[in-house]
Amino acid sequence: QKIRVLIADDHRMFAEALEAILATDDRLEIAGQAGDGAEAVRLALKARPDVILMDIAMPVMDGLQATKQIRTQWPTARVLMLTGSNSRIDVDRAREAGAAGYVTKERIAAELIDAILEIGSL
Repeated sequence: QKIRVLIADDHRMFAEALEAILATDDRLEIAGQAGDGAEAVRLALKARPDVILMDIAMPVMDGLQATKQIRTQWPTARVLMLTGSNSRIDVDRAREAGAAGYVTKERIAAELIDAILEIGSL
């Protein structure tokens, strides 16, 4: 059974690059793409993916607030935060929001699929 992944990132080209990376692994399937936090909440609650890749900095609603909303309405949702920052504060804020994991954008190629497989199989 494939792990279904929702991508939430406001940078279209980056989201498409993520999709291309994930497409290289036949254990993963794209469940949708959101361009802002509010859309991420709507799609996550509708599609119920196994893992939500959530950018922290997005318009309309940031990824932290979107994660809190998703986890309030769907407590077992698994969110993997994506960010350009490696700040301890951002890591702590992601955990407080309910994220199951955290990957910096500079480490995506090396760590993303492993992180998805790890939290997607919980």
